Amino acid sequence: MKKIIKLFLAAAAVLLIAALVFLNWPLYQRSVPAAENEKPVDVVVIGGGIMSMTLSTLLQELQPDWTIAAYERLDAVGLESSNGWNNAGTGHAAFAELNYTPEKNGVIEVDRALRITEQFEVSRQFWAHQVRQGRLSGNPKEFINAAPHMSFVWGDKNIEFLRKRHQTLVQQPMFYGMEFSTDQAKIREWAPLLIEGRDPQQKVAATYMPLGTDVNFGAITGQLTAALQKQPNFTLNLQHEVRDLRQNGDKTWNVTFYNYADNSEKTVKAKFVFIGAGGAALKLLQLSGIPESKNYAGFPVGGQFLSFQDPKLAARHNAKVYGQAETGAPPMSVPHLDTRYLDGQKSMLFGPFALYSTKFLKNGSWFDLLSSVNMNNAGAMLKVGADNLDLVRYLVQQAMLKDSDRQAELLKYYPSASPDSWKLITAGQRVQIIKKDPEKGPVLQFGTEVVTDQNRTIAALLGASPGASTSPSIMIGLLEKAFPEQMAQGWAERVQTIVPSYGRKINDSAELTNEIRRATSQTLQLPYIEVPSSVRQAEAQAQPAQPEGKNLNKEEQAL
Repeated sequence: MKKIIKLFLAAAAVLLIAALVFLNWPLYQRSVPAAENEKPVDVVVIGGGIMSMTLSTLLQELQPDWTIAAYERLDAVGLESSNGWNNAGTGHAAFAELNYTPEKNGVIEVDRALRITEQFEVSRQFWAHQVRQGRLSGNPKEFINAAPHMSFVWGDKNIEFLRKRHQTLVQQPMFYGMEFSTDQAKIREWAPLLIEGRDPQQKVAATYMPLGTDVNFGAITGQLTAALQKQPNFTLNLQHEVRDLRQNGDKTWNVTFYNYADNSEKTVKAKFVFIGAGGAALKLLQLSGIPESKNYAGFPVGGQFLSFQDPKLAARHNAKVYGQAETGAPPMSVPHLDTRYLDGQKSMLFGPFALYSTKFLKNGSWFDLLSSVNMNNAGAMLKVGADNLDLVRYLVQQAMLKDSDRQAELLKYYPSASPDSWKLITAGQRVQIIKKDPEKGPVLQFGTEVVTDQNRTIAALLGASPGASTSPSIMIGLLEKAFPEQMAQGWAERVQTIVPSYGRKINDSAELTNEIRRATSQTLQLPYIEVPSSVRQAEAQAQPAQPEGKNLNKEEQAL
């Protein structure tokens, strides 16, 4: 008996030592080549997605003499989450996303919706400016198209919520023009596939916003990159994977990368590093070793869509239709029936359905999640899992779905759909943030967050939705956070030439809303609705200082 106990204790000790070694392993540094450049590159951007190329474009305009080196592990830019087939392509403007306007104590809260709408208006201005400068195509339909945004619900409670939401939002200049109806005939005019085959007696309701858009973020990424490559101070390094980040005594960074083309490993010195590597950003942030990196962990979730093959079917649907999460289901479970413009053709997608994977990137490793776990975040990950059992339960249920289950979900939005009309496709990976909140402890945080070190020499973008839709706003926010001196010494004025509303709230007046939207609609060839001067900003409800629940920004939860 004593021998068995000794063996058990010995095995437990070995397992404990192995666990400690594993949890500390990501923090150990290895030998890397010395930097080859004596004069540091001004900026290194890691990742070839829309965030990195948006930041590079801004920096090239604001400080054209700065040298910028971009590193992408794949053989082209925009192939991960930015790729058109790896996301829903929604120009997130809060027109249809019901989770952006929660109802609390009988009041529709619109602060988050207004913030996201303002951010998307910044995107429109940035893209319109790039069209005028020749960096984006003079035919904007290559990357952005009109696609009305709709919310569609059934059931008395949901219908009443949608009615109140509409009544609240149309008081705001940016939401003027949104329509509401409970008439199936009217909804059929907006989106016939929603009504065909539906019980005429079923109570339904919808809102319709003509100003909605479908955006091909991969096309934007590619076009911005092509323009950057024409500049002498920008270099793009494809098939280069960054594998180590180490800060020098003078606060510069040694960035070590592996070149898949010639199987070599080299190091470049940089004054500033931006980690815009999508799901891989967390692991790279951890490699940097900055104290701020110890506050974060990641939770990967993939997505799948039903892709409809018949072009005649896609031609009959011209909207992005968002539903309402069912009782007890997390916001990320909200499905949508989407018009898409990809590869020069109009198509239609339905989803997303969650796909659990331990990968942080679609082209990543199955060990991504495990390799991101260490002594600093293991406890936080366990606590967040225990606090978000509804999300865990949802992901387990999604993992067990069969095609018949997906078809049943589709029929709620497209009653006459045939199971032979679609095929299941896998989209990109998203890594939601697990963060140590100073007041609530470890929480699951939705949305995006820019993390910088104390000396503002490195910045990483973590998180997902609304992501690419608001990339210009997020990157301008990064400039404010990482380069405050430069912003105060002239950059801010130049940002205003790129984004005319910078420093102002478009929703403050109908006049400003009209001025900005008229200009961007003309350049981007999008619909425009004149807001009457009588429409004035209604007072938005303040968000609670302490949100309910065990996570932050739950309303921004999305796949």
